[in-house]
Amino acid sequence: MTTAEHPAAAEPTQLANAAAAHIARSTGVERHDLALVLGSGWGEAAGLIGEITAVVNAADVPGFSAPAVEGHVGTLTSIRTPDGKNVLVLGSRTHFYEGKGVRAVVHGVRTAAATGARTVVLTNGCGGLNEAWAPGTPVLISDHINLTAASPLEGATFVDLTDLYSERLRAVARAVDPTLAEGVYAQFTGPHYETPAEVQYAKRIGADLVGMSTALEAIAARAAGLEVFGISLVTNLAAGISPVPLSHAEVIEAGQAAGPRISRLLADIIAKM
Repeated sequence: MTTAEHPAAAEPTQLANAAAAHIARSTGVERHDLALVLGSGWGEAAGLIGEITAVVNAADVPGFSAPAVEGHVGTLTSIRTPDGKNVLVLGSRTHFYEGKGVRAVVHGVRTAAATGARTVVLTNGCGGLNEAWAPGTPVLISDHINLTAASPLEGATFVDLTDLYSERLRAVARAVDPTLAEGVYAQFTGPHYETPAEVQYAKRIGADLVGMSTALEAIAARAAGLEVFGISLVTNLAAGISPVPLSHAEVIEAGQAAGPRISRLLADIIAKM
């Protein structure tokens, strides 16, 4: 069925195609094999994956804008791995709380699919509900709970999310580091941090991690036919579990401290995908 038969879906698809065409012209890479969305703390991974062949200002690409959050970069980077794969690194992430709408939030993963990517790696910095996970702990995402009361899908678009976060890719990650824990990620709307009561609610309904990104992107990625791999960096214990008040400065500091180690881990995982 064509996008013309689904007017609500036409604009996001056309915008993603336009962005992909711009990326192909700007990078000289006709097709990317894998896309990587870098969240707080994960920025150093880009330089470890392979050779950077092109860097594009995100604000110049249709549908993208400069990042609104400290710790994110405003570029799209094309990297060639040692085995010849082309990786598109999306450093410019739009968050739900920016008020630009869900289409803007998931435009990056839709663009990744339009470039030809078959796999997307979603990373984030998050609050941990497990006291054993100290700040700096990487955790594989096994599932998510979407608490935004929104969906990137429009109209009668029914997508199965039973195995949204690829078991195959999680097995790849565990082969690289058998000590990796995994858990369920709950996306809140933000930008305020969760209250202690909300954290306890999330814990009771099955969450191990709380944050403000990833879930909506993962849904859109699955709808676009991408295989999804998610990994979180615990930057702080969540409200009511942490003995100190939460701050974004703490998130940045934890990400910087863990950056070299988790970036090397992520690069090693991507090399095996």
